Amino acid sequence: MATIEEEIQSAKFRNVHHKAALNILLTANWIQYHNMNVFKKYEITGQQYNALRILRGRHPEPCTILMIKERMLDKVSDVSRIVERLRQAGYVERVLCETDRRAVDVKISKKGLDLLKKMEKEEESMDGVMKNLSIAEAKQLNQLLDKLRD
Repeated sequence: MATIEEEIQSAKFRNVHHKAALNILLTANWIQYHNMNVFKKYEITGQQYNALRILRGRHPEPCTILMIKERMLDKVSDVSRIVERLRQAGYVERVLCETDRRAVDVKISKKGLDLLKKMEKEEESMDGVMKNLSIAEAKQLNQLLDKLRD
């Protein structure tokens, strides 16, 4: 198990909080890289996967672009562009908003649902990045990360 000092080849941090922040960023990038390899197999991005999961969670109801953006893990994502790429691939469909005829909502298509179903076999691999933590440690980590963002 490599320490952050070994990973970035430095032992100089301003303080323990600085070290913790860098450790979180390093670990997030490591997890993202691992997951990216899974997404590549299905020719989608992590943001597209996130949007599809949000839409599946609302299925069969449609979502607005704003609703998807609010629920995305990456808050700076260009959700309109992400949804358009998913639409071009046939994973989502545009539907007219019942309350505002000028607005367009989005819902996951059967093809999108099928893709997520196929990807379920990869969930164990994606969760595997956390295998070195016990259940109690994972719960504690979740509590600490929630506290950090509070």
